[in-house]
Amino acid sequence: MRQVFDREALINLAIFAALVVTAVVAHVAGQGFTVTLATKAAIFALAGVGLNLALGYGGMISFGHAAFFGIGGYVAGILASHAASGAPLVASFAGTTSMLAIWPVAMIASGIAALLIGALSLRTSGVYFIMVTLAFAQMIFYFAISWPRYGGEDGLSFYVRNTFPGLNTFAPIQYFAICATLLALALILTAIITQSRYGLALQAVRQNSQRSTAAGIRPYAIRLTAFVLSGMITGLAGALYADLNRFVSPSMLSWHMSGEIMVFVILGGVGRLCGPVAGAAIFILLEHLLGGVSEHWQALLGLMLLVIVLFAPGGLIGMLSGRKRHA
Repeated sequence: MRQVFDREALINLAIFAALVVTAVVAHVAGQGFTVTLATKAAIFALAGVGLNLALGYGGMISFGHAAFFGIGGYVAGILASHAASGAPLVASFAGTTSMLAIWPVAMIASGIAALLIGALSLRTSGVYFIMVTLAFAQMIFYFAISWPRYGGEDGLSFYVRNTFPGLNTFAPIQYFAICATLLALALILTAIITQSRYGLALQAVRQNSQRSTAAGIRPYAIRLTAFVLSGMITGLAGALYADLNRFVSPSMLSWHMSGEIMVFVILGGVGRLCGPVAGAAIFILLEHLLGGVSEHWQALLGLMLLVIVLFAPGGLIGMLSGRKRHA
């Protein structure tokens, strides 16, 4: 069993290293577009890491994580646009372009939304939980569409990339370094959480909530904490994605985005530390290679997803490590 865990740890390191090496080699070769693709994969992987904490380790099938992704994006866009225009946002505060200021605000806003959504959603279970999270996300989606001050359904462009001390964030490789570092920190945080007493309690609740209650564990509080942490990580990814494109729109809040984030997790492996990294990389690779060939490239993605669900429930990492299911 220890050899299996060691093998999976090596696979996790190899997957993350492959993402970094791809970006570095592309930078050396002068292929800035490929670096941008690697950056997009890192950001999507970060969003998947957030969902994986709730879905993979907590057993909460959320179809509303696009809400947190979009909230993080809108926080970054609104703060940056106000800083560029000089129009006051609150009192005399006219926004900011500092990433170190934007990220905490994005995470707090997403965390508050996750707390409110989770507090109500977790009073249900099964398909009802799925539908309640989806309903809340759609409510926020339609609110963004009807918010003309920040672009409505056309979205909000802020034309500048926010700043980070000592780095040129317009340089593709430097922005990738920021995103990859945050992804690595999120993976480390997830590993620490899941190996802690809290993480073991969360997984116990996932496996059998009634037995956990009998053992003195409070499933509602355990799950809600994980849901809030999950939303905050996904919100951070949304802020990075808005900065990557220098644009934010209601599409970041749509149920399609929730589905894509879930696809990243399932492809790589539900409950696998680097499952979202592998899944996001596969998604971006297929989109890049097949997107120009046919607009129906997602049919192949759907077929791949079907094969994994039926024959490899452990995802790509599960196949490589020889473990079919996450314990």
